[in-house]
Amino acid sequence: MFALPFFRRDLPALKGSLVTLRVPFTNDYREWSTLRGESRAFLEPWEPRWTPDELDRTAWRLRISRYREDYAQGTAIAFFIFEKSSGKLAGGITLGNIRHGVSQSGHVGYWIGERFGGRGLMTDAVKVVARFAFDTLRLHRIEAACIPDNIRSIRVLEKAGFRREGLLRSYLRINGVWHDHYLYARIADDPLGSAGTKD
Repeated sequence: MFALPFFRRDLPALKGSLVTLRVPFTNDYREWSTLRGESRAFLEPWEPRWTPDELDRTAWRLRISRYREDYAQGTAIAFFIFEKSSGKLAGGITLGNIRHGVSQSGHVGYWIGERFGGRGLMTDAVKVVARFAFDTLRLHRIEAACIPDNIRSIRVLEKAGFRREGLLRSYLRINGVWHDHYLYARIADDPLGSAGTKD
């Protein structure tokens, strides 16, 4: 469980310069399924293999339940990313594998809809989550992993102040195939990263 009093009340929205982050609600289903569906070919090379019922409402309810359970247990917090200028759902970002004690660390994972790429939204979202992880959760270290061919994701992490630390061999099964991943990390006292750049 999260030890901080902050987590005994509803988590407020987090705001960046370009995005607003908030936890997913059940009634986000239609916007989420539309965005994910239209972005499928764009997303599939970088994600675990989609299930046949990936976008079904029943699977969505299970997803929401898992988000809430992870949050209640203090192991992860999922956010949806909304573009500030339009109010539209643009993607998602999760701070997961949250550990306290001697580790005080977490892992960031994210996705963005194809039509929202290249606008700087994900870089802003990663910076917002990093501030939340360090300032509110008092974590010391956050990590992220990406496939070496995912140049866009590498740019996002580097602009958000993450440093490449090494190569994780055969780390995650992505789209049905085990892939090596670069490990990136940011420490609480690292510089934030370059501002005003586009992902």
